[in-house]
Amino acid sequence: MPLKLDGNDRKIMLVAGILVVLLVAGALIFGKGQGSKAELPTTFSTASEGAEAAYLLLQESGFKTERWERSLSDLPDPAGKTLILASPMAAPTPGERESLARFLLGGGRLIATGMFAGVFLPRDSSIPDFLGAMTWKRVRALSPSAITRAAPEITIAPEAFWQADSDALPLYGDETNVRVVKFRFGQGEVIWWASATPLTNAGLKEPGNLEFFLASIGDGPTEVLWDEYIHGYRETLAGSVWHSAVMWIFLQLGLLSAMVLATFSRRSGPIFRPVTKARLSPLEFVHTLGGLYARAGASSAAVDISYQRFRYRLTRRLGMASNASVDDLQQAIEDRWNVQNERLINTLRACESARYHPDLGPAEGLQLVQDLYKFADELKLFRVSGKEKK
Repeated sequence: MPLKLDGNDRKIMLVAGILVVLLVAGALIFGKGQGSKAELPTTFSTASEGAEAAYLLLQESGFKTERWERSLSDLPDPAGKTLILASPMAAPTPGERESLARFLLGGGRLIATGMFAGVFLPRDSSIPDFLGAMTWKRVRALSPSAITRAAPEITIAPEAFWQADSDALPLYGDETNVRVVKFRFGQGEVIWWASATPLTNAGLKEPGNLEFFLASIGDGPTEVLWDEYIHGYRETLAGSVWHSAVMWIFLQLGLLSAMVLATFSRRSGPIFRPVTKARLSPLEFVHTLGGLYARAGASSAAVDISYQRFRYRLTRRLGMASNASVDDLQQAIEDRWNVQNERLINTLRACESARYHPDLGPAEGLQLVQDLYKFADELKLFRVSGKEKK
């Protein structure tokens, strides 16, 4: 069956199609740049806030690197491994936190960066700093260590700060707050950064950031696991699509399809004529009209209306002019039907004069109307239904 759409449906479909195209184009043009620039230091991004440069640098420096696209619950043996959590935005599940704690207890190293990275740690003293996150800042070394010797100062966006903690060694900070710390947990080590700035494509070029990043990874033979699962990348294509902007494109296409089906079904379904309810039933109409005449004292008008209707039918039946006199009507009735009815003639004369008597009483007017109806029935001037005859 061909799809038939009227003009209004075509306009709806055209507007909806234009909106979807604009949304998809906006997502493709602006989504990648702004999404990467905002808070996603992913190794798949070449934008300023992406981390592809740092990932490729580790590979070229001889480190065994791997993009980790599985849940933290599936972490491998921690021996000789460093895990990077670059600015996670979602909270971990209890199972992921337990797995990460086992990873550290077994000797793994964790580099956790960003405002909400602390929720992944077995011990968290970080506080978000929303105001400080708006600008980059130079921070200096606070304690002697292999990392601070490599980079006495670094540039970082202070998205958070670490509260005083006797078990954590403050590495970098400004005049008021600590921005980088490290602490032991079991056989492993945690290095917390206030933000991922030093490993981003733009931040890696700042003085001291490259040395700081490499020193945080360590000098020994280390395998680096860069967690991309927290950024929405999954091992399966379906999982990656579901956690990316492509999902919104499919949702928009689904909305457009639903609009097409709704528009088509509205035109293709059964059509019912709307039921129009009469304002009044016939009997109510009669009562209302009678009450109107009664309040107006217009009995003569009611008689004249019935009389004019009677004359119209009678003259048409006799083939006479509509303005024929009562005497002419009497003669024609006698000649046509051989009927001599003095009461009929008297009723016609009374109706003729009733229009000139506005004070005609209701009882007299009702009698004249009833007589006219009776004579019309005898002369078969009106079509009377079977129900009325009964």
